[in-house]
Amino acid sequence: MHNLRAGTAFDAHQLQAGKECWIAGVLHPGYDGCEGHSDGDVVSHAIVDAVLSAAGLGDLGSFVGVGRPEYDGVRGVQLLQELKQLVDAHGHSIINASAQLIAQTPKMSKVREECERTLSEALGAPVSVSATTTDHMGFTGSGQGRAAIATALVELGTKVPTSGT
Repeated sequence: MHNLRAGTAFDAHQLQAGKECWIAGVLHPGYDGCEGHSDGDVVSHAIVDAVLSAAGLGDLGSFVGVGRPEYDGVRGVQLLQELKQLVDAHGHSIINASAQLIAQTPKMSKVREECERTLSEALGAPVSVSATTTDHMGFTGSGQGRAAIATALVELGTKVPTSGT
């Protein structure tokens, strides 16, 4: 019998003129990036939160917090790699994750496979990426920001975590 748990998460950021645009672990030249303590990668952030939720390990704020200088500008891919280590240390297994970008830009169709490959390698589990617009409605539709929603499936293990993890 499996001890499977699902997690769901949402992330949103405003656009920041002149900042590099990192979405789903990939740099998207020609687009403004998202504000944030990190690289502003809403897709990676939503995946991190979904996995943490499924594993019962808190959320992105409790995982890396804000105001920690070692995470200034951190890439979403690095967060996924550190998340994998945390989940493994608790004896759990990430089964898969799926995320959807909600934004007018960037268009994902030409880079979807690269995004999925990059995120899957970082997380150590299959990641699916999709995208949608809001038909120019709301803050994502007007181009003020981007959002993402993600789900993750984790199999809980029986290992007791060591202190500090």
